[in-house]
Amino acid sequence: MNIQPIKTEGDYLSTMRRIEEIFDAEPNTPEGDELDVLTTLVEAYETRKFVIETPDPVEAIKFRMEQLGLADADLVPFLGQRSRVSEVLNKKRKLSLAMIRNLNHGLDIPLESLVREYPLSQK
Repeated sequence: MNIQPIKTEGDYLSTMRRIEEIFDAEPNTPEGDELDVLTTLVEAYETRKFVIETPDPVEAIKFRMEQLGLADADLVPFLGQRSRVSEVLNKKRKLSLAMIRNLNHGLDIPLESLVREYPLSQK
């Protein structure tokens, strides 16, 4: 077992082929240990190589609305009057701290998604 760090796309593909070969290895065997180490290396490489940015706050809100089948009017309890909901969803107004708390607690939108900076629309 000659395990090397994954530094290139070629290393990654080679490691993935080896994982395929030993995928059904029994735990606590030499191949099982190799599989464990290789999957850890692949996970570390993928984390570095394929960074997934969190959405801006408005996109996070819209995504959650879609998941829950909510309309703009359903956000009034969290953001305030309908005009304010419209301003937020159209990026004409930034979220206040109270809005962020309400959305986090009421709709279970992660704080890290709600506190990101985002530009206001110029339209």
